[in-house]
Amino acid sequence: MQRDDGPQKRPPLHGPLLHGGDRAPLRRLAQVPEARWLDLSTGINPWPYPLPALPAACWQRLPEAGAATALETAARRFYAVPDTAGFAAAPGSQALIQWLPRLLPPGRVAVLDFTYQEHGRSWAAAGHEVAVAEDGEPPADAEVVVTVNPNNPDGRRRDPAALRALADRLARRDGLLVVDEAFAEVAPELSLAPDCDRPGLLVLRSFGKFFGLAGLRLGCALGAPALAGRLAEAIGPWALPGPTLEIAARAFADDAWTAATRARLQATARRLDALLEAAGLAPCGGTDLFRLAEHPEAGILFERLCRAGILVRRFPDRPAWLRFGLPPDAEAEERLAAALRD
Repeated sequence: MQRDDGPQKRPPLHGPLLHGGDRAPLRRLAQVPEARWLDLSTGINPWPYPLPALPAACWQRLPEAGAATALETAARRFYAVPDTAGFAAAPGSQALIQWLPRLLPPGRVAVLDFTYQEHGRSWAAAGHEVAVAEDGEPPADAEVVVTVNPNNPDGRRRDPAALRALADRLARRDGLLVVDEAFAEVAPELSLAPDCDRPGLLVLRSFGKFFGLAGLRLGCALGAPALAGRLAEAIGPWALPGPTLEIAARAFADDAWTAATRARLQATARRLDALLEAAGLAPCGGTDLFRLAEHPEAGILFERLCRAGILVRRFPDRPAWLRFGLPPDAEAEERLAAALRD
């Protein structure tokens, strides 16, 4: 894949960013009924954690402290967070991404690689000087470094040992390494959550993608108690609804579901790679929750898929790229294969 050399200052402050899940292209182009639309534009597990029956009090009362404590206990166990680390929960990791830059004094921030663009946008909006290091190497003068591991959208994997060493270097000059592990559930060996009590490190986790329940809105920040405490204070009381607390605590504790889901996602991602290769696309990265492919006529393919009622993720800054979420069943796989063949 072609990369630009060196850091580029790109504070994306104005105008909407393109995200997955925006069905506007389908409304404009689809030639099939809405009931037949197939949304493959996100990296969300298509087989969500089964929703349990919940007591009526979850919906009728403000969440009690015990429910928040139960969630934190379950999340710490799931992520292997040390007892000495701080913990903050928010209504989605996006809320943490936006709040964190406002809690630190303006400085020089490096965002590594072409990645989730809300990181650079949020730091720039809070008055920081932002450089996007598309070669993956942070500038020597960066006070805060942000990386996504595994990366979205190309699935690039960073060595945890190298990231620990980077956090140590930043800590020696009161800097901070922020590691967004939104897709680390399918690559747990990459996670720095077990090391998040070390100085200079903050880990962000997202519940909704792996558990397939993005609508619950839950993200967790794991790191030094002082910084995690400031995040929790900024977010405020009752940040998470009672149903979110109940469902997430149960999901974090369900080890059998987690193991079976990881295996199912891996097998489906491999089939998707084969499907894309058979259609003449070149898989060039991804995770077990999404696959990235290249094609010289990606824009034409995107519109062809939309006409067939299939939405995938395109990237205006990378016009040859298309990102594909996992088809939920054999029928969806065949629909995608047929649309790419036609």
